[in-house]
Amino acid sequence: MQKRRYVVYDVFTGEALTGNPLAVVLDAEGLDLAAMQRIAREFNLSESTFVTAPEDPRHKARVRIFTPDYEMPFAGHPTVGTAIALAELAGSTEPSILVLEENIGPVRCVVGHSDGVAFAEFGLAKLPEALPFTVDADVVGAALGLGPHEIGFENHRVSYWSAGVPYVMVPVSGLKVAAKARLDNEAWMDISPQKSGSAVASAYVYCRETVHHDSAFHARMFVPGNPSYEDPATGSAAAAFAGAVARFDEPMDGSTRLWIEQGMEMGRPSRIRLEIDMEGGRIEAARIGGQAVKVAEGVLLV
Repeated sequence: MQKRRYVVYDVFTGEALTGNPLAVVLDAEGLDLAAMQRIAREFNLSESTFVTAPEDPRHKARVRIFTPDYEMPFAGHPTVGTAIALAELAGSTEPSILVLEENIGPVRCVVGHSDGVAFAEFGLAKLPEALPFTVDADVVGAALGLGPHEIGFENHRVSYWSAGVPYVMVPVSGLKVAAKARLDNEAWMDISPQKSGSAVASAYVYCRETVHHDSAFHARMFVPGNPSYEDPATGSAAAAFAGAVARFDEPMDGSTRLWIEQGMEMGRPSRIRLEIDMEGGRIEAARIGGQAVKVAEGVLLV
């Protein structure tokens, strides 16, 4: 038996018991993949991370990210939460830069404070890429319990993007439509892009109408599976969403900063900051940022 420290953070929020919870196992040396998966299933949060020594000594840590069922190449709230956990563990009070080695590659993070709460921002290791998707918008809407007239706004249309994790982006006409969206898992499995018979693309429902005046978009994210579930804050979806913003909104060259609100329908409100650097009408770089607060700590006896 070995004692392994862990902490739990609520991420993309400055208030405990909101946002997206994350377990961070700080002493993961010696755990194999199967053990990490079992521990992630024990925590039973949307994601848990496992911290080990970096392969490159110039980097802060090697970080592996697991859902209760599988390992992720990259995810947003685990990156933000783990970066903040490591900075706070080191006792850092000044802004710091650290690099986390994730399966997608090295991820550069900057950790500081916003309104007295820890804040981390990371640069995308992989820029959003448009993927082929030919399913009619009314079929996509039907899988979410929505009518054809409720899909799309302005020039935004259903699209399919990945910045390491794939999402079908579903624009809807407003908050009332977003609130009534419900994922029909069987219908979604029939239309979602698939690999080896498993649905690989989640549904990212978004609209321009927002609850908070300083938010640019309101979003919900549904993960297909048995059972399917809704995620309260999804940084990897915001990373992919940068591609849709660039295509449909055509930001001017330079840096565009916007806030995405999510999780409100679940009672776990969150705020995700997305920054997009445009050059020549194309994305040159993008960053995801948010706050996180520690809500628990303890020791694993495994």
